[in-house]
Amino acid sequence: MEFLRRIVKPLFWAALLFAYVAAILPQADAPKIAESDKVEHMIAFVTLALLGKLAYPRIATLTLGLLLAGLGALIEFTQMIPALHRDGNIADWIADSIAIVIGLGAATLLLRRLRAY
Repeated sequence: MEFLRRIVKPLFWAALLFAYVAAILPQADAPKIAESDKVEHMIAFVTLALLGKLAYPRIATLTLGLLLAGLGALIEFTQMIPALHRDGNIADWIADSIAIVIGLGAATLLLRRLRAY
């Protein structure tokens, strides 16, 4: 398990940095991963939740979920800065939150399987 954590921790922080930077880049410069903005949010936050729980399994799932939801809210507030030419949107934060629940659920199941072996 320790080997997995050593690999996943830097992946989590790289994904978090990528997600935040991609979210605050001006719309024209932001990477386009999917056709739908909501799908991009879901991909980012499922990934962050999954990697976060695998990297930090001792952090309570609820605590990690709330921290990630806070990140989603921070992104939406940051996007309200006029110079970024982005729009903060509650629906994006809701998509983030749903994705967090899915990612944390998947990570919890995966961790249980790994501990069983």
